[in-house]
Amino acid sequence: MTSHASAGGDLDTTAIQKLGEARARILGQLAHVIVGQQQVIDELLITLFSRGHCLLEGVPGLAKTLMISTLSRTLNLTFSRIQFTPDLMPADITGTEIIEENRATGARERRFLEGPLFSHTILADEINRTPPKTQAALLEAMQERQVTVGRVRHPLADPFFVLATQNPIEQEGTYPLPEAQQDRFMFKVYVDYPSFDEEFEVARRTTALETDQVQPVLTAEEILDLQRTVRQVPVTDHVIRYALALVRQTRVGAPGTPDFVQDMVSWGAGPRAVQFLILGGKARALLHGRTHVSTDDIATLAKPVLRHRLVVNFAAESDGVTADEIVQRLVAITPTKEDELTSDARFKKIFAS
Repeated sequence: MTSHASAGGDLDTTAIQKLGEARARILGQLAHVIVGQQQVIDELLITLFSRGHCLLEGVPGLAKTLMISTLSRTLNLTFSRIQFTPDLMPADITGTEIIEENRATGARERRFLEGPLFSHTILADEINRTPPKTQAALLEAMQERQVTVGRVRHPLADPFFVLATQNPIEQEGTYPLPEAQQDRFMFKVYVDYPSFDEEFEVARRTTALETDQVQPVLTAEEILDLQRTVRQVPVTDHVIRYALALVRQTRVGAPGTPDFVQDMVSWGAGPRAVQFLILGGKARALLHGRTHVSTDDIATLAKPVLRHRLVVNFAAESDGVTADEIVQRLVAITPTKEDELTSDARFKKIFAS
């Protein structure tokens, strides 16, 4: 069994310890404001340390906006909240050029006035309420980490972290994100209703005279160092093959694709899904105090990575089948042991195709 480490060299055990300590400090600060939602917070941290972006979906009132703004405060990063509306234009988020008079010379000069995208952490609230033209401007920022105004490219801050929210209920007056933009999000995270005990604590806290005392625990430079550490985590060929097996089974018409995928999926996941599964597995391993990625890490992250990359067809939708259920079935039928994965005739077809 072979393994590959990234070009960053040997993994720094001190940095691993720092990542675990950073996670504990962030969780401690978030606990002052956020009740429960442990899985959502873990997936947000994995996205952050993997240098990705995250899309959160949930009904109103589940503290999505509060969670993101509080996380930004714990990270000591610049923060911008953009409320997406149908009349929002690209220049409203990227910035625009203005003409100013130079008081010393009297000459008029062009000056670029930066928009809210020029921050470390961006909360794109109700992202599906803005037209495709503005969504496309955000797409360039997410992928290229720059914005183009006129003929000039303006680099964005580093680290750059987009956290978007959308409401699954009210679809009137919305512009659903195209598949190309959804693919730029590392995770799509579902924010669910709290348990009884959690909701009890929310009610108690928010109706009393309590103030949230959140202290920053990480600087931008420390986050960049931890992101580099994640890239250095070694991953075995077997784990890569396991991630490939999960993703390649979603592709309709490809050799070895299960019958239920052929019957229920219109379009499967692309190579970016494999990259995010592996990167997320590296971050998850470090956050749990391990220096190696396991197939369990990949399987655990399969839903947030794949759910927004599978296009479920009409037949599946009419039967109430969701992308999560399809991913769960794929995880259940995919062997985790190397000898089983490489000896199975169906997976030989998948890897050879």
